[in-house]
This record gives sequence, structure tokens and C-alpha cells, in this order.
Amino acid sequence: MTVQVVKQSIRQRIIADREQLTPAERARLSHVISVRIANLSAYRTANTVLAYMSFGAEVSTEKWVQQALRDGKRVLMPKVNRATKELDVYRVTNLQHDLAPGQWNILEPLVERCDKINSLQDVDFILLPGIAFGRDGARLGYGGGFYDKLLARIKDVNQSYRPALVAGAFAIQLVEGLPQETTDHKVEWVVTEIETIKCVADLHLGR
Repeated sequence: MTVQVVKQSIRQRIIADREQLTPAERARLSHVISVRIANLSAYRTANTVLAYMSFGAEVSTEKWVQQALRDGKRVLMPKVNRATKELDVYRVTNLQHDLAPGQWNILEPLVERCDKINSLQDVDFILLPGIAFGRDGARLGYGGGFYDKLLARIKDVNQSYRPALVAGAFAIQLVEGLPQETTDHKVEWVVTEIETIKCVADLHLGR
């Protein structure tokens, strides 16, 4: 089987497993994961964080983002640019007023309310979505490559720029031997409701 076929098989399996969790269980586990992420030293010392709004059966990020705003962090969020098929980044200060459903019905920044951020060199902490993760930091997204392209742009601008790359996931999303391609970026931390996994540092943004 090709890498793409294997990846798609894993996506289908993990999405099905994730959707087996009840809404109450997802909310409970998401709360535990959010607290664990907020306790990371990389988060506590960060001034600017790049976050995202979860959808479907993902780990809920809303309370974590609200916490980041309360903590006085500068919170950035991505918006899909349909023309470039990449992510544009905007500053968000109020989740109720600054966001609206965008592509795939995911909450995204409203361009008329939020300032577009052209330089990401001040970002200290990036929370990355994904379907499955490995203990080595391997990440399997939804297949669009949006975040891998965003991370590649960050690396191209400044080779020494190294924000913390963190993923919040349910323990059922951990997969052994997750296949990776040359364009895939690994994360530095995977945080589940059970453990906080420090992945291999030299795989972080090509370090």
C-alpha cells in the first residue's frame, strides 16, 4: 500500500474511534487536556500563541483559547485562503465577535474585525490540530497540508526560529509507526488526558 492509502486508512479508523466518545466524555477529557497544555512551561512563558478552533469530535479548544486570552496572551488564529490554498493568520481578541464559520464550517477570524498578521516571527507557541499522532512527534492531519505549508513558511523566513509545536489529542489518537513524508512536520509535545509526551527535540521544525 502507498503512504497515502495507509494514511487514509488511519484517518478513517481514528475519526471513527473519536466519534465513539460521548459529548460529555469529550468535554471532560478536553478539559483535562486543556489544563495540561496550560501547565506547559512553553505556554506559560509564551507571549504570542497561534491557536485554532476545534470542530466535530476533536479535542475542544475553546476553553483553552479563552484561557489564553484571559492570561493576556496575544492570540492568533488561521483562516483558509481559498485562492492560495494556504492559511492566513489574524489576531483574535474576542471569540464571540471576531469569529464566524468558514470553510468546512470551522470558526475562523472575520477579516473585517481582525488584524492580519504577516510576520509570524513573534509566535512562541503553536497549537496544532490533527487526527493521529505518534510518540515521536509524527502528526497526521486531514490531508490538505495547510499546517505543513504554514510551518514550512515559518522555517523559510528564519532557520533559527523555533516556536513550541504542541498538539492536544485524546489518548485513542496515538498511533505507533505513523507514516510520514518529507513535507510532514512533527510536533514537540503531544498532550493527552493521560500523559504529556515530550517528543524527540531534533525533529522539531527541522531542528
